[in-house]
Amino acid sequence: MFLGLLAILLALASIASASPGCPAGCTCNDDTYVVMCEKSKLDVIPITLNPAIQRLVLKSNKIKTVDASFQFYRDLQYVDLSNNHLVNIPTKSFLHQEKLQELHLNKNKLSSINNRTFQGLKSLTVLNLRENFLEELSRGLFSILPKLEELNLGQNRISKIDALAFDGLLSLRVLYLDDNLLNSVPTTSFPLLGSLAELHVGLNAFTSLPDDAFNGLGKLSVLDISSAGLVNISANAFRGLIGLRSLNLADNKLLQIPTEQLSHLSRLEDLTIGQNEFATLPKGAFKGLTNLRKIDITGAKNLEHIEKGAFSDNLNLETIILVSNKKLEKLEDGALVGLPNLKHLVLRENSFKTLSESITSWNELRALELTDNPINCDCHLLWLLNSINSKNLTNVQCSTPVQLRDKSLRTLTADDLGCSFSDPRQQAIIIFCLSALGLLAVLGLLLFRYRQRVREALKDYKWNKRAISRKEHEYQKTFSDDDYITRTGQHHIKPIPVTEL
Repeated sequence: MFLGLLAILLALASIASASPGCPAGCTCNDDTYVVMCEKSKLDVIPITLNPAIQRLVLKSNKIKTVDASFQFYRDLQYVDLSNNHLVNIPTKSFLHQEKLQELHLNKNKLSSINNRTFQGLKSLTVLNLRENFLEELSRGLFSILPKLEELNLGQNRISKIDALAFDGLLSLRVLYLDDNLLNSVPTTSFPLLGSLAELHVGLNAFTSLPDDAFNGLGKLSVLDISSAGLVNISANAFRGLIGLRSLNLADNKLLQIPTEQLSHLSRLEDLTIGQNEFATLPKGAFKGLTNLRKIDITGAKNLEHIEKGAFSDNLNLETIILVSNKKLEKLEDGALVGLPNLKHLVLRENSFKTLSESITSWNELRALELTDNPINCDCHLLWLLNSINSKNLTNVQCSTPVQLRDKSLRTLTADDLGCSFSDPRQQAIIIFCLSALGLLAVLGLLLFRYRQRVREALKDYKWNKRAISRKEHEYQKTFSDDDYITRTGQHHIKPIPVTEL
C-alpha cells in the first residue's frame, strides 16, 4: 500500500513538472514563474515556456546562440545562460527585455560585442561576461545601459580599452577587469566612472603604478590589485582615493612596504599585502593609516623580521593576520605593543618556536591562533598556558620536546613545562627569600671568621663607655635648692638683694 501511494505521488510530481511546454529535464513552476533547465542538454532556447515567466535559468547546456526566442518572454527579470557554448549574440536579441535586471553570460565563447548587442535592456543592473574571449572594449560599448550597477569583464583576453568605453555608465558601482591582458592601468577611462565604488584590476600584466593611476575615482571604496606583477608604485599613485576603505596588494613583487605611497589613504581600514618580496616590517611601516582596522600579511616568503613600532601609527587595529610566513621565527619584543583595540591575532603556519609575553598587551585580546607552528613547550610558555586557561584563547600543539609532541598546551601543567612553581609571584617571593638567606649566611660567615676582632672591638667600646660615664658622674653632679641654701649658710655668704627694674 505504501509503495502504491509513493508511486502515485511521484506520478503527480512528474505531471506537475512536465507541464505543457516544459522541456524534458526542466522544472517549470507556473506559480512563481521560475523555469530551471540546468544540465538539461538543451542546444536552443525553448520557445514553448509560459510567456509570463520572470526567472529563466539555462546554465550548463549546449546553447550556441541567442536568437529571437526571447521575444516571447517580455516579463523576464533574471536570465542565466552561463556555461554554454555561446559564440555570438545577434543584434537586438534582447530588444523586448525592458524588465530584465540581471543577465549572466559568463563561461561562454563570446569573442566580440558591440553597442547594439544589449539594445533594449533599459532596466539591466547586473551584466556578467566573465570567462569569455573578449579582446577589446570599444567606444560607447555600454552606453545603452544607463542603470547598470555591476559589470564583470574578468577572465577575458582584454588588452585594449578605449578612453570612452564606459561612457554612459553613470550608475556603475562595481567593475571587474581582473585576469585579462592589460599591461597598464586604464587610467584614461576612469574619469567617466565617478560613481564607481569597487574596482578589481588584479591578475594583469602591470609592472608599475604611475602617479594618479586612479584619477577620477574619488568615490572608490574597494580596490583590488592583487597578482598584477607590481614591482614599483609611484609616490602619488593612490592620490585622490580619499574614500578608499579596502586595498588588496597581495601576490605582487614589492621589495619593501610602500609606506609613503600608502600614507595618502588616511581612511583605509582593510589592507592585504602578503605574498610579496619584503623581508622586514620596519618601524612605522604603515605610517598615516590611522583608521586601519585589519591587516593581512599571508604567504610573505621572505618576511623574517617585524620591528618594534611597526604598527605604531595604527592604534585602531583590531585584527592582525600573519599566516604562512615560513621564515618568520620571532616577533621583536614590543612589536605589537600600543594597540589598545587589538582583539584578534592570527599567527598560524609560521616558524614560531616560542612567544614572548612582552610582544603585546593581552588584556583586550579575544582570539589568538598559533596552530601549525613548531612550538617548543617549556617554562617560557607558562604565561601562555595561564592565558589559555583564563581566556580560552587558542589551541596550541607542541612540537618539542619529544615527550610532549602533538600534545595540546591546554592539557599540560606547569610541571609538564619544567617549571618549579606555577605562580610567577610565588617564584619572585621565593627568589627574594633565597637571596636574603644567602646574604645572611655570608654575613654570618664573616662574623664567625673575624669573631676575635669583633669581640675586642666591642670590649674597647664598652670600656670607653664606662670611663666616660664615671667622668660624667663626677663632673656633672647637680644640687637641689635646699642643698644650695644649706651650703651657703655654712659659709656665711651674704645674700644679694633682689630689686625690680
